[in-house]
Amino acid sequence: GWAADQGVEGSMITFLGDTHSELTEALGVVLDHPGPMGVLGSPRCKRFSMLINDGVIKTINIAAAENDPAGDDNPTISLVEKMLGDL
Repeated sequence: GWAADQGVEGSMITFLGDTHSELTEALGVVLDHPGPMGVLGSPRCKRFSMLINDGVIKTINIAAAENDPAGDDNPTISLVEKMLGDL
């Protein structure tokens, strides 16, 4: 799976799927901008990282901007360095 491919299987990191976009919609991170959807074909989840402690969202970092709805140009806010700072 994805966790094994990324070298985090068995670590403190948990990958979860959201195949019906239920969590994506509840968090308000649906990527439905016409630009990316023109390539991807359907709404997806925005690029983000989230720090959760005991079931409480402590931080959510969304890599998106008005001129970069997918967060591809500057994903820095969602990368590990930001997460380590959030700890």
